[in-house]
Amino acid sequence: MNARPTDDDQTFWDDIEGYCGALSYAPGETAELHISTKADRYDVVIERWGAERTMVWSATDQAGEFHPPPPDADSEGCGWPVSIEVPVDPDWRSGYYLVTLTAHGAAPGRDTGHAGFVVRGGTLGTAPQRRHPPCPTLLVLDTNTWNAYSTWGGRSLYTGGTKVSFDRPFCRGMLSRPEVERDDRKARPVYSHEEPDVDGRIFQAYRMERGYPSAIGSAGWFTHGRRFVEWAEARGYRFDFAVSSDLDDDPAIADGYDLLVSVGHDEYWSAGQRDTVERHVENGGHFASFSGNTMFWQVRLEPGDRGRSMVGFKYAAHREDPVIDAGRPQEMSGMWGDPIVGRPEWSFLGAGSAFGLYHRFGQATARGVGGFLVYRAGHWLFDATGLGYGDVLGSDDGVVGYETVGCPITFDEFQLPVPVDRPDLPDGLEILAFVPSSNLGLGEYPASIAALNDQGDAEFIAERIYGDPSDDNLARARHGNAVMATCRPFGDAGGEVVTIGTTDWVWGLAGDAAVGQVTANVLDRYPTDR
Repeated sequence: MNARPTDDDQTFWDDIEGYCGALSYAPGETAELHISTKADRYDVVIERWGAERTMVWSATDQAGEFHPPPPDADSEGCGWPVSIEVPVDPDWRSGYYLVTLTAHGAAPGRDTGHAGFVVRGGTLGTAPQRRHPPCPTLLVLDTNTWNAYSTWGGRSLYTGGTKVSFDRPFCRGMLSRPEVERDDRKARPVYSHEEPDVDGRIFQAYRMERGYPSAIGSAGWFTHGRRFVEWAEARGYRFDFAVSSDLDDDPAIADGYDLLVSVGHDEYWSAGQRDTVERHVENGGHFASFSGNTMFWQVRLEPGDRGRSMVGFKYAAHREDPVIDAGRPQEMSGMWGDPIVGRPEWSFLGAGSAFGLYHRFGQATARGVGGFLVYRAGHWLFDATGLGYGDVLGSDDGVVGYETVGCPITFDEFQLPVPVDRPDLPDGLEILAFVPSSNLGLGEYPASIAALNDQGDAEFIAERIYGDPSDDNLARARHGNAVMATCRPFGDAGGEVVTIGTTDWVWGLAGDAAVGQVTANVLDRYPTDR
């Protein structure tokens, strides 16, 4: 198909589009589908996407109706009427449910749209009526980040927006698309004797030929979540599911779970979401993050004109976010680590992207190993992997990239990495493996990727975290790492936090036995229902 020459947005690239009235539902509730199509008739199929895709509901030959998107659909929502109501059967297992919409008579390649929702296992909303026993592990999908990257309807938080609505379709390709080996990745693995794709031209060609936004390399169910779920469920693991905003809506949703799990690119957290996770760990529960760039930006969930929206001023927050003048600076929608907010993510995770954001991305460690260098091979995390000191974990599949979290480290008398002694790092922080990672300055990003016009992340980190963009502070921002670490942010009385700080970890699950074993060691460490 012919691709658009720019990456402005993907609004009605396909002849049918849709979104769900909520990102998650409890068994017994009714899922609402909001559909707009240029076709006279269309079909709907709903599948639970686990180890396999299983159809649970369908409808054929539905009457189509076109509803144009409002000019501010990106920030305020579409406001389309409900087209179809789907009862969420109590027999449906908690999980992610893909909605496939197929327009009759549309051109091939333009005839399909996707939406999706989670069937929860927690307590949010009406009392669950599910007929499946509860699981001790809650998997939280990173839907705030999906929303931040989606340009549907106009702008995303990366293309000039400061407010993005949940009540609009996700960009094409974010929920489902044909699987390829590695061309749809922003940190494409580099095989023997290959040169790295520093400018991202292979990724750019892949997506432009198919009319996909650059967001597919960063966020979405297809990119990260489904890879983890396919691997885990195929091996007998069971989870209850929730989405980012569920943890904001109901602080009790984590009650009763031994382990909360996050995967992929869990970049955008609201204060309520973070409060829920931290309270869970403080009360003795555990949290595992298989994610990079985790908890980097604080966002606020607010009502929009036509549905719920998410506010994120990001790089301009310290200058433009109105909550500062309103006397609520701690709610500023900028970095969690910004002194104005004063609640750095590394105080909980033991790591943050201020200490290492990119690996094999642009000019950030372009020829990096793509895996973790193991230092503490005797730690339980590496049980049954066969890994020893100095071995590299996950390099064949490029599990380190494209975004990471790191920690300020030094070395002890045995030449093992230890965290720098500073009061904002959590108790018991142990660095198990790491590899160099870097922030990027202006002009160092891949040529195919839109970056900031006046600065890069390195300049921003140097200014906001270290005080000014001097040469020394730029060097501090540039020379970072990606880590695997464990800590106890609330001391021995609280639970454990496991941080495997990379977005691309999930790509190693299918083919690398050691990557799979490390993941299983985390899931098996806490009580599980298998």
